[in-house]
Amino acid sequence: MIKKEILIGFIVGIIANSVGTLLYILIFSDFGIVETYNVAVQQGHIGSLLALGAILNLFAFFGFLKIRRDYRARGVMIATLVTAMLILYYKVF
Repeated sequence: MIKKEILIGFIVGIIANSVGTLLYILIFSDFGIVETYNVAVQQGHIGSLLALGAILNLFAFFGFLKIRRDYRARGVMIATLVTAMLILYYKVF
């Protein structure tokens, strides 16, 4: 039961991060999604795109805390930490 709640929170965190990244690209980029991604990879800014997309995880995290779904909030936190490790990987390598 607890693992299921954490998994749901993790999936919500990954989806929120993906949607946040896509929204950032659509709102602030003059190019399309694929072109922006390719330029970000070439210039080494993919970590920054992921970090800006992770802002939506704040809303998911505090939303779950507000409705007393602590284990789902924990899953969102794990998804955010996985994203942070991915950003660290992109920045170092």
